[in-house]
Amino acid sequence: MYKPFYSLAKEPFSKDMRPTDAFPSKGYREALNGLEYLQKSKGIGLVIGDPGAGKTFTLRSFKDSLNPALYHVIYFPLSTGGVMDFYRGLAYGLGEEPKFRKVDLFRQIQQGIERMNRERKVTPVFILDEMHMAKDAFLQDLAILFNFHMDSSNPFILIIAGLPHLKTRLNLNHHRPLSQRIVMRYQLQPLDKDDVHSYVEHHLKLAGAKMPIFTASALEAIALRSQGWPRVINTLTINSLLYGAQLKKEQIDDEIVQMAVEESGL
Repeated sequence: MYKPFYSLAKEPFSKDMRPTDAFPSKGYREALNGLEYLQKSKGIGLVIGDPGAGKTFTLRSFKDSLNPALYHVIYFPLSTGGVMDFYRGLAYGLGEEPKFRKVDLFRQIQQGIERMNRERKVTPVFILDEMHMAKDAFLQDLAILFNFHMDSSNPFILIIAGLPHLKTRLNLNHHRPLSQRIVMRYQLQPLDKDDVHSYVEHHLKLAGAKMPIFTASALEAIALRSQGWPRVINTLTINSLLYGAQLKKEQIDDEIVQMAVEESGL
């Protein structure tokens, strides 16, 4: 509805946006730099951030940057399943038919990782998302499962991602064996006010905008209400476009944004 009114070629803030089209904020670049370091060093990395901070998109950008001939990516958004479900999922991801007993699964996964790395010269990359939901047994098992040759080699990359309180959990004594082996940590932060303005304009330009659609006061209102979190910015901007088109507003002001705020319950 709003696309023809504002002469947009496509919807802005699309979920299938290519990583090359991402807004290059400082935090996004730093997160990718950290993941690139992990790619070279191998081992375990931690990426955390509040809901809507862009964790999953950042992880997808990293995944897309990897050469599939050299890296095999296994992505898991963690559910509330049990430890055995977790083991079976890793085995399936490695192309193995899961064993039945936990001890056999454990050995099967480690052998699958080593075989992929040694024989095929491919590095398995495990991306475990939503790990703030993990039970203690998951986290404790990770420290053991990803320990190769008495911790003398890392034939894998493991990225643990989740909400900020995951960091607090990892600092507890019973998770220190895992925490001490994390070689890269990054916490995604919200965009600052100037970046919010540039973020909105960047995505509208990608969608085909030929002229400014939002007034300065509207962008200020979006920055204030969203507190810089990308997902909230996206929601407010799209709802503002909808209201603006309905009211035949050639430019969206702060009053339209306020209507979008109330509609979104923010």
